[in-house]
Formats: sequence, structure tokens, C-alpha cells
Amino acid sequence: MKKTIWLGLDVHARSIVIARLDGAAEKAILSELPNDPKHVRRAFEKLRKEGTLRCAYEAGPTGFELARQLHAMGIDCAVVAPSLVPQRPGDRVKTDRRDATKLARFLRAGELTAIFVPDEAQEAVRDLLRARDDLRKDRVAARHRLTKFLLRHGRRFVGGVNWTHKFWAWVRTQRFEQPAATRAFEHYVARVQEIDARMDNLEREIAALAQTPEYRQRVERLATLRGISTLSAMVLLTELGDLRRFEHPRQLMAYVGLVPSEHSTGGSAGARRQGGITKTGNAHVRRILVEAAWAYRHRPSITTRQTRAIAEQPPDVADLARRSTLRLGKRYARLVSRGKKHQVAVTAIARELCGFIWALERTA
Repeated sequence: MKKTIWLGLDVHARSIVIARLDGAAEKAILSELPNDPKHVRRAFEKLRKEGTLRCAYEAGPTGFELARQLHAMGIDCAVVAPSLVPQRPGDRVKTDRRDATKLARFLRAGELTAIFVPDEAQEAVRDLLRARDDLRKDRVAARHRLTKFLLRHGRRFVGGVNWTHKFWAWVRTQRFEQPAATRAFEHYVARVQEIDARMDNLEREIAALAQTPEYRQRVERLATLRGISTLSAMVLLTELGDLRRFEHPRQLMAYVGLVPSEHSTGGSAGARRQGGITKTGNAHVRRILVEAAWAYRHRPSITTRQTRAIAEQPPDVADLARRSTLRLGKRYARLVSRGKKHQVAVTAIARELCGFIWALERTA
């Protein structure tokens, strides 16, 4: 029977530091190789002859190419969430070799949390959605620059909400005496309009992808939930992958960092001291869930959009969607009536919404 070799990998753009633990060995064997597919294949083919390999590295800017290469070679490789790697209190020495050794030890102890590794097609769709999110952030900054430029020149729109047709009609009437100010104004306006156009194009591409066989059924199922649009559903699916890998919804809630932190040691017997949410895991998913949860602050009723979406679903999905709307709407009202801040109540709703999303994915 082959021995198990535990490998912790500290991966950088040009190099990979490997910490090797053979079976129950205490001392790690350290080595380094270039981060190049040929060198990686040669090194791991040699290691595989000595035993069964189990390896892990932290998710980071180097992406998933190394994991995909090792998986293609039949080698088990986990990409782990950096925020969930255990940290030793007081340990302030950080080197590549220490990081690799720490990963090898925690992997052997079963203390690491693996993240979803998409294939190339899934990652391409996820990159498109992240590009759209980057544009969203750029648009916020561009709009801020335009409105603050106008405010510095004493121009303030009082005819309603910004960024409506009425607002843009007002913007087109603005004139400046100084030619340089006119050029700056035109630049800010063009920048906002350019980003708007690019976002519209990306959203059309995402909507088309949502209609492909790989995503259509799952997107339509998630869209039965209040607050979840086609775009939100695509973010959830591309960032989380197959939700059936979570055996319980609480695992998904913890995975996206929506569970309360806790520090209950040293207190009186039975006392629990909980703080804010952990905010570990995927920030893109957490943002989408919190944004969706704000929809439940309104009266708990089935919206027109939901009615259309539910009509095309089987009875079990339709029933789950209806129950989620009623339960989460009532829970939000109950939390606020007990004196909870709106943001706290919304976060609690986002956490429970995870459970309904998990349940919908299990109906497939």
C-alpha cells in the first residue's frame, strides 16, 4: 500500500515552494521549482512514484491553472480559502517556506476549507460577470466625479433623482464660460456614458449566456426568489458552482461569511457573546445576497415578476419560492419590531436566504 505524501504549496508567479510531509512525519522536506507547466509535470510525476499525493495551495492571483494541471494528471489538489486558514496567535513571521509547511500540516489534519475550482468555461463566464462588476464600481466613481464637478460650479439638479432621463436633459443644458471647464465637463459626461454603454453590452451578453442549456434551468429556478434577478443568479452560480457539495445550508452560510462571529470563552456558564458576521469567503456572493435581502423589507407578497417565474416551475420549486417570500418578509418585520437595526435585520435575512437557495439547488 502506497504511503500518503502531504504537500503544501506556496505559489507565486515565478516559483512554487513545496513543503512535503511523508505520512506522519514531523519535519517537512522543502524544495522549490519554477512555476512552469513543464517543471511542474516533471516534479510531480517523480513525486507520484513515491506515494499518493495530497496537495493544497491558497487561492490568489495565480488562479487555478496549477490545480487544473494537477487534476488532469490525476493528483488531488485543493485550492483553499486564505481567510479560513487557521492562524497561530502571536505568529508574526511569514515566509514562503513557513507558509508551505503550515499548509501541509493543516491539510494533513483536515483543517483546510477548499473552494470551488471552476473549469475554463465556467471561469470565463465568471470573469465576464466580474468585469461587469468592475464597470459598476467604475460607474459609481465616474458619476461621483461628474456630480461633484457640477457642484463645484454651483450646478445642482433639483428636478428629481439623478441619472434619470430628466437629469440627463438638464445636464445637456449646462454651459460654461471657460473653454477648459467645458472640456473637463465633456470628459466627465463622456466617461459616464461610455461606461453605461459598456455595461449595457455586457449585461446583454450575460443575459444570453443565462439562456444557454448549462445555466437556463438553474437561473430560472433561482429567479423565483424575491430579490434574485437573472444577473444575481448568474453571479451565484458562477461563483459558487455546484451547491449540492454543501451537505447542510449552514455550511453555505459559513462559506460566504454570513454567520456571526463568536467569542464566548471565559464568560459565565451558558453565556454566548456574538459579534458581527465573519465576512470570510466570497465577497461577490455576500454582496449579492445582502442586496437581494433588502427586497424583503417590503410587505411579504408575491411580486408580478415572481408570479411569472413561478408559473413555469414544478410545484416543489413554486412552493419553496412562496414560502421563502412569506417567511423572510415576516422575519424582517419581526426583527425590526424587536429593535434591530435595519442593516442587522437585512444581514440575518441574507443568511436565511442562503438556506432557500441551497434548497432550490437540491430540487434539481
